[in-house]
Amino acid sequence: VGEYQGAYKITKGLLDKYGPDRVLDTPITEAGFTGIGVGAAYQGLRPVIEFMTFNFSMQAIDHIINSAAKSNYMSAGQINVPIVFRGPNGAAAGVGAQHSQCYAAWFAHVPGLKVLAPYSSEDARGLLKAAIRDPDPVVFLENELLYGESFPVSDEVLDSSFALPIGKAKIEREGKDVTITAFSKMVGYALQAAEILSKEGISAEVINLRSIRPLDRAAINASVRKTNRLVTLEEGFPQHGVGAEIWFSFSPHHTHINKLV
Repeated sequence: VGEYQGAYKITKGLLDKYGPDRVLDTPITEAGFTGIGVGAAYQGLRPVIEFMTFNFSMQAIDHIINSAAKSNYMSAGQINVPIVFRGPNGAAAGVGAQHSQCYAAWFAHVPGLKVLAPYSSEDARGLLKAAIRDPDPVVFLENELLYGESFPVSDEVLDSSFALPIGKAKIEREGKDVTITAFSKMVGYALQAAEILSKEGISAEVINLRSIRPLDRAAINASVRKTNRLVTLEEGFPQHGVGAEIWFSFSPHHTHINKLV
């Protein structure tokens, strides 16, 4: 993150701007630098821990879950752990299975963690700032294949004070016939699908979840009440996914429900 400026150059320029006391290179030992980060958060700092890929966060899972996520509960609210765990998540290009998992459902299962998954440049800027400011541990799931994509941004997004609220989804495209929920790179595919459907006379509403935990159930509920149909889109495993959680929330109330993986 320092002299090399990040495996994907995400931390480019930070070392020159903030110096070696704030931007720290470490050996590639996830359990080690994650544990140091959690300890620093205990003492009131706000560390941002980068995993070269979230698959490697498994090396540090005890620190993320047992040391960070559970501390607020176990201390009866006396200990906050303001830390961000960030890095690329999901399938990449030309890599093996141990570099290709989506961890959204894994980490969203854990009480005490907030889980964010940005799609656009606006998401990445606004949600990362919110994550760093948040008093609780946040898992920030970026997507390696989105690093090379460009998105239009408004003057509001470029403002230094811009931040997005955690737990709020965004309606990327309004529609009336079917609701499609997606997050991260899958939002782009959902928008492509909506465009194809429009040529067949089907109006699809696309919801960019942005936040996996907490989940904006109100936004999904409002959309499904309008469309009466729900399709969930994600790149995770078919079983026990984020879509299954969404589907379960609505299955007693709506009959036209599908899960797309």
